[in-house]
Amino acid sequence: MSTPHRPLVILRAAPHPVERIFTPDALARLHDRFTVVEPGSEEDLDRALPEAFAVVGQPDLPAERLERAPGLRALLNVEGNFFPNVDYDTCFRRGIHVLGCGPAYAQAVAEYALGLALDLARGISREDRAFRAGHERYVADGNADAVLLRGADVGLVGFGNLGRSLHPLLEPFRPTLRVHDPWLPDAVLRERGLVPATLDETLARSRFVFVLATVTDDSRSLLGERELGLLPDGARLVLVSRAPVVDFPALMRRVAEGRLLAAVDVWPEEPVAADDPARGLPGLVLSAHRAGGVPEAFLSIGDMVVDDLTLLAAGLPPARMQAAAPELVGRYRNRPVG
Repeated sequence: MSTPHRPLVILRAAPHPVERIFTPDALARLHDRFTVVEPGSEEDLDRALPEAFAVVGQPDLPAERLERAPGLRALLNVEGNFFPNVDYDTCFRRGIHVLGCGPAYAQAVAEYALGLALDLARGISREDRAFRAGHERYVADGNADAVLLRGADVGLVGFGNLGRSLHPLLEPFRPTLRVHDPWLPDAVLRERGLVPATLDETLARSRFVFVLATVTDDSRSLLGERELGLLPDGARLVLVSRAPVVDFPALMRRVAEGRLLAAVDVWPEEPVAADDPARGLPGLVLSAHRAGGVPEAFLSIGDMVVDDLTLLAAGLPPARMQAAAPELVGRYRNRPVG
């Protein structure tokens, strides 16, 4: 199927349609440099594996299936989450590059998170709704609970791709930035001008908290009843990473009690039920998992894929997608995003 000059690439982009993540130019470059097979069935996938140089997508790849692909050099995940449907140990043992597209979404999520924080600080969407209903409040009357982000105590729970992209957006506001990330040494944070902190300290001393952590067995319900109780009254919480990091019933109770304002982009069940009480909470800014899924972010994935495949075919290491760490990839517990 392939030729010596055109390694075979299996392309299964689901849940994305190919045109969502590849510009016409990127797709043309992919086909120009590689023999591209888009299997329509599991049988087609199995037939292509023996000659495969790379798999773009996240099909089921247990050990026995990987054995059918002796020349496989890379698995390029374009969904954004590393699911347990791949035998990652086999990949790492054989030197197969496991790459993810997470960096493609980071800037979009960071900008959206900043927007949500500013909304919570000034009640932008709340007062918009009031105005449309004929209940607008002018000047000081509409700003009784308004606060400034400038100079505020800000906490980041997690400092991966999202935290690193959000950090420079926050710097012009000159906040005190405390960060809790147990996967990073304190020195890494201090070198960036950040204050390493325990989770309790990060929550207790922050007026704004950005929840940016991924989901593992250790981080599930990381912010539970006790932890949310550490937040100062009137704190603002922005959740844009993964829903299971937060105890949702506890979060909703605190918002309903008026102790906390929150903006939520990710939910335990999506779509959210029509009768979910969250829809009626005035202290909650609701968002339908929109933070990262902008066209520019999606289309950057295809460019990243083509660039890294080109490097790998030339015997060079990938440079644009995120390499999965053997120590971490098995810990993730994210769910598929539609």
